[in-house]
Amino acid sequence: MYEEKTLICKECGSEFAFTAGEQEFYAERGFVNEPQRCKACRDARKSAGRSDREMFTAVCAACGAEAKVPFRPREDRPVYCSECFAKMKEEENQ
Repeated sequence: MYEEKTLICKECGSEFAFTAGEQEFYAERGFVNEPQRCKACRDARKSAGRSDREMFTAVCAACGAEAKVPFRPREDRPVYCSECFAKMKEEENQ
């Protein structure tokens, strides 16, 4: 039903493929506009807003490792490193 299209990135001017699978995904989500940027430019645009985020150092309450977090840690709340946080989330979902 869908055929791959070649589009031009409005950011860098390079050609990129809008695959049949991507077109189907867009249609399922109700998106009516085709993408205007290639994947590299979309990713760069998404991460541009995140680079200004201040990171704070904390000690993981579970394993004692150093953790970088995007919020100011408080003494009355535990902070976990990424690995311990993921393990806790996994245990909650079981």
